[in-house]
Amino acid sequence: MDPKENGKAILAMLVAMAAFIGNDALVKIVYETVQLGQIIVVRGLIAIAMILVLCYATGVHREVRHLRNPMVLLRSFGEVGATLFYLIALMHMPIANITAILQVLPLMVTGAAAIFLGAPVGWRRWTAIGVGFVGVLIIVRPGLEGFDQWSILAMIGMLFMVLRDLTTRMMPPEVPTFGATLVTCVGVLLLGLCVVGVEGWKPMTLGEVGILASAAACLLAGYVLLIVAMRIGDISLVSPFRYSIIVWAILIGYLVWGDVPDALTLLGTGIVVATGIYTVLRERKIARDAEQAGGR
Repeated sequence: MDPKENGKAILAMLVAMAAFIGNDALVKIVYETVQLGQIIVVRGLIAIAMILVLCYATGVHREVRHLRNPMVLLRSFGEVGATLFYLIALMHMPIANITAILQVLPLMVTGAAAIFLGAPVGWRRWTAIGVGFVGVLIIVRPGLEGFDQWSILAMIGMLFMVLRDLTTRMMPPEVPTFGATLVTCVGVLLLGLCVVGVEGWKPMTLGEVGILASAAACLLAGYVLLIVAMRIGDISLVSPFRYSIIVWAILIGYLVWGDVPDALTLLGTGIVVATGIYTVLRERKIARDAEQAGGR
């Protein structure tokens, strides 16, 4: 992988995690008065409208045939499955426990990439990912008593996320990123319609729709940047930067709700940041060594 491309992928992953946390915060705010199914549907409709504009502006509408690629459809299936099982688990278990479970994702993606895609993963990179995960556990401090059938559903959701990320990497270059994002948004919208069929529909205020429009923009940015990160970067290098979502969550929690992190939270955050910095420095060293070897 080109080090410059890896750098862009890391930046895309960092901003994607910030965008997803922004979406979560806005959804958390509006969830007090709006049902979950309506949130998914309204947010999805707005996101689809936005991505359609982007698709038309960039000429993606002329490349619709590429969206029929099996990897695009399989990626959308992974996103829908991840959303479904994550939401079911979230409604029945503490947020700290489900957060801890989902932070195993970089390890699973890295392992899956090594097994199915032949991605090179050395012991140093495995160690950095593992240490970063320890930092996450220090932050969320889950209790083992919370690991029940709902935790198993969360794990199933994580398997769908692994499927989503691997198929993102396996999509051919001619598949447009905006087009793949559109297919994903449509899939999640259909899921929301199914939930509305169970919950029903209640009137919404203009302010609630406005909040969901902002959430849609954040979600769309997260979708696009996540696809970019997984397509142009080394999966085993980029995946650990998912841990940055904890850092963004602490920042948003403080700015929006006034939550002040305790000493252990700060310690865990420091470990997460340190492993990310180490991974970048290690990658740069490998790139320099390769250049020097090639120049001999």
